[in-house]
Amino acid sequence: MTRARNSGLVAYAAVTAAYWAFMLSDGALRMLVLLHFNGLGFKPIQLAWLFLLYELAGIVTNLAAGWIAARFGLAVTLWSGLLMQIVALVGLAQLDPSWGIPLSVAFVMGVQGLSGVAKDLAKMSSKSAVKLLAPKGEGTLFRWVALLTGSKNAVKGLGFFLGAALLALAGFHGAVWGMAAVLAVILAAIWLFMPAGLPMGSKEAKFSSVWSKDVRVNRLSLARMFLFGARDVWFVVGIPIYFQAILSDGTPEGRRFAFFLIGAFMALWIIAYGAVQAAAPRILAVKGQQEAQIVAKAIAWAGYLVPIPFALAFAAWAAGQPTLWLSLVIVAGLLVFGYVFAINSSVHSYLILAFSKEERVSQDVGFYYMANAAGRLLGTMLSGISYQVGGLSLCLGTAGVMAGLNWLAARRLSKSTL
Repeated sequence: MTRARNSGLVAYAAVTAAYWAFMLSDGALRMLVLLHFNGLGFKPIQLAWLFLLYELAGIVTNLAAGWIAARFGLAVTLWSGLLMQIVALVGLAQLDPSWGIPLSVAFVMGVQGLSGVAKDLAKMSSKSAVKLLAPKGEGTLFRWVALLTGSKNAVKGLGFFLGAALLALAGFHGAVWGMAAVLAVILAAIWLFMPAGLPMGSKEAKFSSVWSKDVRVNRLSLARMFLFGARDVWFVVGIPIYFQAILSDGTPEGRRFAFFLIGAFMALWIIAYGAVQAAAPRILAVKGQQEAQIVAKAIAWAGYLVPIPFALAFAAWAAGQPTLWLSLVIVAGLLVFGYVFAINSSVHSYLILAFSKEERVSQDVGFYYMANAAGRLLGTMLSGISYQVGGLSLCLGTAGVMAGLNWLAARRLSKSTL
């Protein structure tokens, strides 16, 4: 029993390390692409297009990845995700500055699409592994998934800062090649030293099994789609471009200064978000509580999120033009949004594993993260469109609408857990 427990702990540690490495590169790559192409003069809608295939790929990948993992094993999908990210980074390094905007957008969309596939293979593998490796016990699953999810987002936050810093210090191509080299070393280490503990898959798994027949999984997935749409509406394009317009004076030194500050803020937001996620079981005091009680808390916290983006949208609309006080209000408000959002996200991540049966955990998690990717896709599209049409106020107001839809979807969970 002790040997099996130790093997599971080592496997969990290896999966977590691989996931950390991937998310560090994922955060850095997103910030590199956003700031580099905004500096080249891309408009908000064009910037949103760069990430659309990344999010669209996630919808397809999560469905397929659940089946692939069930058939070939979780270790295979984890290794594949790391390898594809390396290929995407090497591909991005081939970008030629002499290409026109249409060709550049098409090329980066394709590379970002491959990176999206890689991200969701790695995410689905890591999250599914927690269900299988976590020791049985009261509240253990929530603590383990909260720790993995929270630490992952803290690492991704460091990636945002790393991407901005590398862009300022090493330039676009140097940063991309450096990340590819480091990730290749990590993949080799994981390949050589990954211990036993993950299931190898079953050839009897059917592709049709990816579609969930559990009403709880379906309703939670719908809520997840709107939850992440509410974040990405402002997170992907709106806020970074808003702050770059305020902070940069157009000179090379001014752009580098803006890169550092924007990267630092995005990193702080994600790191703080990850810390709250990891602490969510303690914040919610879920130890000893039944599933229905945790669902009730998920519904309540979904409601707490709704007024925050609407209040920020009103402040931006009332101010008219960017001012120092508005920027401070926006920063403070987005940190509050991040706190409440993190609780929502952490509870969701626990509930999907609680709702899933061990024999089909990869399929249910894949379906759930397909909805997550659909929300990010919707948020990404609306981020560029709303910011270009109505500026920051419309961008944040749209986030409020998405948060409201998340709350309405979450309320239906109470009916499925009676």
